[in-house]
Amino acid sequence: MNLGLVAGTVVSNRRADGISAPTYLLIEQCDQQGKGKHDYLVALDLVGAGRGEVVLLGQGSSARQTTVTDNRPMDAVVIAIVDTIDEHGTTVYQK
Repeated sequence: MNLGLVAGTVVSNRRADGISAPTYLLIEQCDQQGKGKHDYLVALDLVGAGRGEVVLLGQGSSARQTTVTDNRPMDAVVIAIVDTIDEHGTTVYQK
């Protein structure tokens, strides 16, 4: 899993994913403090994340192991919204 920061949305009216009414998000990969790395990807949102939230991403074959994405052409999915990150006993990120 990787951390990402929701930067926006991606809208596509023509898709071959077979998913009914999907929400795709533009995700900027980030460090454990929520600081963006200027490296973006598009991920299917499974949890209702919003702009500016830090999220956990499932990528690669793991992205296809949910009930929504099983056997679908998916490379990245948002699987959680992060509330707190603790690093060596210190809170480095809090929503």
